[in-house]
Amino acid sequence: MSGVTKVGIVGASGYGGAELLRLCAGHPDLDVAVATAGSNVGQAVAAHTPSLAAAYPDLVYGPTEADALDGLDVVFLALPHGQSQHLVPDLVDRVGVVVDLAADFRLRDPALYPTWYGEAHLVPELLDTFVYGLPELHRDELLGATRIAAPGCYPTAALLALAPLVDAGALELPADGAPALIVDAASGTSGAGRAPKDSLHFATVDEDFVAYGLLDHRHTAEMEQGLGATVLFTPHLAPMVRGILATCYARPAEPGALTTEDAMQLLHVRYDDEAFVVVSDGLPSTKAASGSNSAHLTVRVDPRTGWVVALAAIDNLIKGAAGQAVQCANLALALPEGAGLPVAGVYP
Repeated sequence: MSGVTKVGIVGASGYGGAELLRLCAGHPDLDVAVATAGSNVGQAVAAHTPSLAAAYPDLVYGPTEADALDGLDVVFLALPHGQSQHLVPDLVDRVGVVVDLAADFRLRDPALYPTWYGEAHLVPELLDTFVYGLPELHRDELLGATRIAAPGCYPTAALLALAPLVDAGALELPADGAPALIVDAASGTSGAGRAPKDSLHFATVDEDFVAYGLLDHRHTAEMEQGLGATVLFTPHLAPMVRGILATCYARPAEPGALTTEDAMQLLHVRYDDEAFVVVSDGLPSTKAASGSNSAHLTVRVDPRTGWVVALAAIDNLIKGAAGQAVQCANLALALPEGAGLPVAGVYP
């Protein structure tokens, strides 16, 4: 695609939307023409999020209306779950590419939405028209796509860590639907969004580490869809702003046949040519991934217990949200896949 690409960001005042604005500001081809924010209409972006002032000195949040987005090349939807369903039917034929960062179009089976999200899907006929936007696993489908559902942050980490092992048949996946995979993951507070909540007050989060969404976190369905297996998922809230560390457990398909070297080789074969995946013998850390679109992975096979342990660290706002959405848009628009995306983290 040649020339300037006109961009709209819906929900631009949230953490995901602000990150999209930041990444687009450093992108050689993406020019933000419209930024909408339901509760901040009329406010200057620079006043609301001062870190963006130098990049957007004159941009003002507009109302979330399909008419305002008409004719744009790509529109990112950074809305809470459920809201994209109201906008997308009137939007998809007005713009070139829609990238939804919420869960509204991630699940293929509409029957899963009442179970995991508590309500029926409003436009189930559109679910099959969206491509699941995890480039390292679905790149061919993303080339030229016009409707993209960007993955959740927890599923991004878990799928990157486990998919190469599952695809190679290296893990035990019971035919009776019994839990085959265990995912324990911790996220920073930004994963809960920008809206104030009692559970996210500094005095509540600081010096604390707590599990939540026990047995029924909605991202479970997305992991199971991507891995084709039953998953027991337990998320945790960590006293940090950014980052996800996922520790994933499984049993090998053939006890004693899989070694750490074998498992690491499966990760290397899948990801060594990927610009945004680091496979290392070292232990992944959220600090290493912070500020980047990179995922850091490793795996071990414990000969004593027989368990496989795969780990992934990402920045939940970049590889887990805005960065991955830009990566998908780059592929859809025939732009360089890594354009505008940082590969190196911020340290210290």
